[in-house]
Amino acid sequence: MDGTEATDTLEGQFLIAMPSMADSRFEHSVIYMCSHSEQGAMGLVVNQVARHLSLEELLIQLDILNDESAIRLPPKIRDMNVHKGGPVEVERGFVLHSDDFMLNQSTLTIDNGICLTATLEILRALAQGAGPNQAMLALGYAGWGPGQLETEIQSNGWLTAEADPDILFDPDSGSKWHRALGSLGIDPAMLFSDAGHA
Repeated sequence: MDGTEATDTLEGQFLIAMPSMADSRFEHSVIYMCSHSEQGAMGLVVNQVARHLSLEELLIQLDILNDESAIRLPPKIRDMNVHKGGPVEVERGFVLHSDDFMLNQSTLTIDNGICLTATLEILRALAQGAGPNQAMLALGYAGWGPGQLETEIQSNGWLTAEADPDILFDPDSGSKWHRALGSLGIDPAMLFSDAGHA
C-alpha cells in the first residue's frame, strides 16, 4: 500500500485539539477537515467565534446589505456567528453548509451531506433567506503542508473523529470541543489528568 487510498483521508472528519496543543491559536479547537491529500491539508476551525464582527456587519462591509436591507435580514441569519476559521488568509470567507444548496462550479461537496462554498453568492443567498438550511461562516482557514498534519497527529497534537453535523452547525460554539471529545467516549477531565508526562 502506498498510503494514498481514499480511506486514509481525513476529509469530512473532525480534528480535535489535545489539551497539550502547543499552538495557542488552536487551543481547544475543533477543525472540520475540508481537504486532505499527500499535497497537504486544509480545514476550518468551527468553535472559535470572531467576537469583533457580526454577520450583519460583514454583509454591510461587503455591500451585500445596506442599513435599510439589514432590517429585513432573516432572524436565523442575523443571529449567525462569524467564526475564526484559522490563521491563514483571514480576510477570505468560507461557508460550510448542508447540501440542499449548491452553486455550479463554486460548491465543493466534502462528505456526509456537508459542502463548502467560498463565494459572495452564497452570502447573498443567505441574506435573502434563500441559502442552505444549515450554514456556518468562517474567516480564514487552517492549512498544513505535505506530511505536516500527519506528524502533528503522531505527536499527539490532535485526535480525529467522525464529523457530526449536529456539532458542526450548532450555534453553541463553546460546547463543541467537549462534545466532539464525547463523541469518542472521552471525558476531557481524563485528558487533563494525564498532562505533564513526557
